[in-house]
Formats: sequence, structure tokens, C-alpha cells
Amino acid sequence: MRILLVNPNTNAATTAAMVAIAGEAAGGRATVTGITAPSGPPLITQEDALAAAALTVAGMADEIAALAPDAVIVSAFGDPGLAGLRRALSMPVVGIGEAAFRAAPAGYPVAVVTTTPDLVTSISAMGRTYRGDSFLGVFLPPGDPVTLMADASALRDALHGACCDAVQAGARAIIIGGGPLASAARSLRNVIPARLVEPIPEAVRLAISVSAS
Repeated sequence: MRILLVNPNTNAATTAAMVAIAGEAAGGRATVTGITAPSGPPLITQEDALAAAALTVAGMADEIAALAPDAVIVSAFGDPGLAGLRRALSMPVVGIGEAAFRAAPAGYPVAVVTTTPDLVTSISAMGRTYRGDSFLGVFLPPGDPVTLMADASALRDALHGACCDAVQAGARAIIIGGGPLASAARSLRNVIPARLVEPIPEAVRLAISVSAS
């Protein structure tokens, strides 16, 4: 099985990192390759950029179809372009945000930890759509998201602090909300007293499951 990971951000290094994480999650069940959005910001941090990314990703449908993957992952947490690609493509298309919310155990109070305060509105809307009353909200560390992304140690510490805030608020499952945060999310697996949901591995599992059904 061949999975194509689409990075709606324009940072090719981030694409490579996400492909590596997805490939590890796939194991021997699938091979994962990636493509990067041709235009837009290197890191989506605002609602207007998320909306623009949706159009850009949907506009990549012909390129994706020519590559003929068995499944596609949209690897930004807001799932920009997911609906457009589903309309245009014949193979399954999943989003990392969708996959993460679906993977959180039923009945668990769920929180999202992320670094982008300007995306809280759209993330909260996703949370209410997928989880209803069990969605607790979005928890943010202090600091500029672009600055945090440039320092892996500071990013990990910041996310850890926000995860602890979410646990204190009652979260039993925590989603690290953002494709570019995937590496930091992995480093928190065993240090958070809650179920940590990693969107990219969950999207791989969902893509494989949907393709097999």
C-alpha cells in the first residue's frame, strides 16, 4: 500500500519529518511519501492562512491523482483541503485532525494542546463537531509559535506545561494539535498522565483501515 502525505505548510523539512513519523507508524503495512504545498506560509498560524491552504491543497488534486497513491493524508491539524480532495479523488483521503479526534477513547474528556492561539476558534469547532460535550478546549503554552518551533527543547517544555494544564482541567486524552508538532509530541509519550494522541500515526492507521474496508 502507498500512502501520500500532503503538507499544507510550505516547509519541506517539516514534510520530511512528518513522512518519517508516518513511515514508522505504517511499519511494513505501507510505504509513505510526501509532497509539500507550493505556496503559503512555512507554518500555518492564522485562520486566513488556513483558509488559503484549503484552496491550495484542493488545487493539488491533479498532481496527487497523477502520483496514484492508495490513500492520502492531509497533514495539518485543521485538515485544510480535506473536503476538496475527497470530492476530486477516488482514493481515501483522511486528515490528521479528523484521525486524532476519532482515535481518542470514547467517553474520555479530550483536550487539544497546540501553539497557535489564532487557530483556537477553528480547532474548537472541530473539537465540538467530533467530540461534543467531551471536548474540554484548547490549551496553549506562552510564546510565539514560530519562535517555539525553532527551538526543539523549548517547544517540548512548552507543550509539556500546556499538557499539565489540560490534565489539571480534567483531560484524560490529549491531542497534540499540529503536524509540525509531531516530533515534539513523540517526546511526551511517557511523561503525561493522560492518553497522548499523536495525529500523524493515527492518520496512518485510519488510512490503512479505510483502504482495507
